[in-house]
Amino acid sequence: MPIYQPAVNAPEFPEGLEWLNTDRPLRMKDLRGKIVMLDFWTYCCINCMHIIPDLKRLERKYPNELVVIGVHSAKFTTEKESENIRQAILRYRIEHPVVNDRDMVIWSWYGVNAWPTVVLIDPIGKVVGARSGEGVFEPFDRAIQELISKHDPRGEIDRTPLQLKLEREKAPRGILEFPGKVLADERSGQLFIADSGHNRIVVVSLKDGTLKEVIGSGEEGFKDGDFQTAQFRHPQGMAFDGKNLYVADTENHAIRLIDFGRRTVTTVAGTGMQARFWPEGGKARETDLSSPWDVVLVGDTLYIAMAGIHQLWRMDLRKGTVEPYAGSGREARFDSYLPQAALAQPSGITTDGKRLYFADSESSSLRSADLNPSGRVDTLVGGDLFDFGDIDGEGRRARLQHPLGVVYHQGAIYVADTYNNKIKRYHLATGRIETFLGDGTAGTRDGDRPTFDEPGGVSIAGGKLYIADTNNHVIRVADLKTRRVETLTIRGMEKLRPPSALIRADVMALETQSVQAGEVQVVLNLSLPNGYKLNPQASSRLSLHANPSSAVSGLPKEGFALNRLPLRVPVKVASDGEILVTADLYYCQSGNEALCYFKQVQWRVPLRVQAGGKSQVEIAHTLRP
Repeated sequence: MPIYQPAVNAPEFPEGLEWLNTDRPLRMKDLRGKIVMLDFWTYCCINCMHIIPDLKRLERKYPNELVVIGVHSAKFTTEKESENIRQAILRYRIEHPVVNDRDMVIWSWYGVNAWPTVVLIDPIGKVVGARSGEGVFEPFDRAIQELISKHDPRGEIDRTPLQLKLEREKAPRGILEFPGKVLADERSGQLFIADSGHNRIVVVSLKDGTLKEVIGSGEEGFKDGDFQTAQFRHPQGMAFDGKNLYVADTENHAIRLIDFGRRTVTTVAGTGMQARFWPEGGKARETDLSSPWDVVLVGDTLYIAMAGIHQLWRMDLRKGTVEPYAGSGREARFDSYLPQAALAQPSGITTDGKRLYFADSESSSLRSADLNPSGRVDTLVGGDLFDFGDIDGEGRRARLQHPLGVVYHQGAIYVADTYNNKIKRYHLATGRIETFLGDGTAGTRDGDRPTFDEPGGVSIAGGKLYIADTNNHVIRVADLKTRRVETLTIRGMEKLRPPSALIRADVMALETQSVQAGEVQVVLNLSLPNGYKLNPQASSRLSLHANPSSAVSGLPKEGFALNRLPLRVPVKVASDGEILVTADLYYCQSGNEALCYFKQVQWRVPLRVQAGGKSQVEIAHTLRP
């Protein structure tokens, strides 16, 4: 990326904008001495998602010299809301400041005209370069090195770390995290959940919600292996053939196969590398893919909604080959014969056995593609790239807003109209689409007037519609006849403890407590927020450790159930030391065991043994919601 000459002064950020991942608004003048990258993005945009790993690499390489600031300039109406941007920050694990440029003021000042665009600012506040599109690591890496070489000898680099207050530090950890898709299989009685934020697949019983399997370690990565060691990276859509589950492993740019007989996960398509252009296809394991978002089976063919390159692909499962099926790769909404049609980030796919139906997210449309390779792509609902809204009606006059999920059932397509917080139903016979569930407001209300928060996936079995209610971190279940909605309660959810790498314990260092030698009681008095309770469906646990180990004896070896408060644990204190008390807490909203969270809290308590010391160690704590 060439550096501009002459450089111009970077405009100051406007006042009054909302900032996230920081506890204060930032000012350009306060960033003197830092190399600044402004990332103009909008959270629906697949290309914006693709450069996040490059930005993270640059942040890791230049932790003290570089500051990345996300400038969120929304495309869709719902993306203008700071709470929705906050959810996207958590979903994509963004760890730099983000400003909500909801009216595109900063966008205009910098002359930006495409997502993503990255602008480079030098340590003295001059705009020195910009680039639109993907593949930003190498050009910006070279430019940053050039700026450091130029400004460091002049003493113009400030390596003082920027202190941030990240959104993740404020958010409770859900039992599920941003579930993207669901697949209900009536024949086997199973519900498959893409627990996307936890990088794993969860299998529960359709009958009673009992947890059956957790597939994947939860660690973000790309690794084949058994159910405990395999790794995914934000998986999405799934297809089941009665024995094997095919998974669109979206951010690994791969299709994974879960073999329930062998209890293994293997890669059947993709290399783990993102396709940068439009590959022609070939051997499945040797072909780069790009953000496969959903899959559907038709016989021995797996059809893939390839969101990253705006195409539908197909995989011949017998031959082990993949190839483009529909779409030229150009991002647009253009109906034509399969190879000439233009798609825009297809993210959900289903079939009636005669045609494919897909959610074309960036054009906010519902479209179809013939299963005959000489057939066409047609638009059933929606307009063009910037035609979106919330309008029920017939065909092309109706409007959706960035739909992500679709499922066919008895002559109708059920659509997760994601950014409208609704489920809609399209009748194939009449060409009319109507709101089926939801009033458009974001929420978790069950019953006859349900609310949702950016639902991303839908599936049907046994007269029930299963919904991945993504931003609510839960699965919802709707009766197709009565339209009553309930939030699924997963039984045995203590087995769904978040992966260790994602657990952020609240650690408190308490004052030294004077205790007597001999038997002492450790007393935990934990207060939960109003409207919350310990979850009776899961086993909260308490464990104790001593440092040095000889200071305290009689500690439980593996912890024990924490099912009553206050809790009293007898131990024997022999000498000065410290005890570490760890509580793994499963708590939920009172009266609703489905809306539950996990929190780990630790207390470090120094002990001093002396005559006249107390016979108990007191720990009092109020849990934040």
